Amino acid sequence: MKVKAKRFWEIDALRGIAIIMMIIFHIIFDLNYFGIYRFDVSSSFWFIFARLTASIFIFLVGVSLTISYARTTKQEKYKGKHALFGKYLKRGLKIFCLGLVITFATWISIGYGFIVFGILHFIGLSIVLAYPFLKSRFWDFYLPLGAFLIIAGLLLRTLTFSSPWLMWLGFTPTNFYTFDYFPLLPWFGIVLIGLYFGNLLYPNGLQRFKVKDLSKLPLVKTLSFLGRHSLVIYFLHQPIVIALLYLFVL
Repeated sequence: MKVKAKRFWEIDALRGIAIIMMIIFHIIFDLNYFGIYRFDVSSSFWFIFARLTASIFIFLVGVSLTISYARTTKQEKYKGKHALFGKYLKRGLKIFCLGLVITFATWISIGYGFIVFGILHFIGLSIVLAYPFLKSRFWDFYLPLGAFLIIAGLLLRTLTFSSPWLMWLGFTPTNFYTFDYFPLLPWFGIVLIGLYFGNLLYPNGLQRFKVKDLSKLPLVKTLSFLGRHSLVIYFLHQPIVIALLYLFVL
């Protein structure tokens, strides 16, 4: 009989908080986009709020990958290197393809500004690119390396390039505009920081430090539920929000 791997409530709850933050921001974004109420979403508080939300999600990608890898290597069916890499390749491609669905849907629905390389494209590619880092024993260096990639990406943001082919890496094309853009630089740096703290706090997929169990509290249970179903919520919340706006406001 297969034993279900234990989930860490604190990770699920933190992801649940990020989900609520995401929904709040998208409501604000939609209100501004449809001209119902004006918010400055491209700078100031809401810009920082959106980046903080994304950073939590991406940081948890790194943390979760370390836990997943530690547990997967103990399973008999993943003892071979090819089988192990195949698991992460398949997962990464699945999420990347979901990103392509978003690309197609936004191209059809909004046209100008449609999502070319958004957060799902980024997470899907990052899962594959993170695989060599999961195997490395030198995870102590991921913190400074992650900081370096973040700084490099922020510097790249100040430049524009004529070719669009390296847009996914962080080389922003001239006159490029999209509603959701998460290139590898700087965002993969946050994945590496997540890998660092995943190895530090959850070595071998186990809690290094004792955490008081708050998982039975109603609020924590709700947040954990949202965190466990974050991908489904990501896909469904925007159509629901927009439909409600059309019904009651527009």
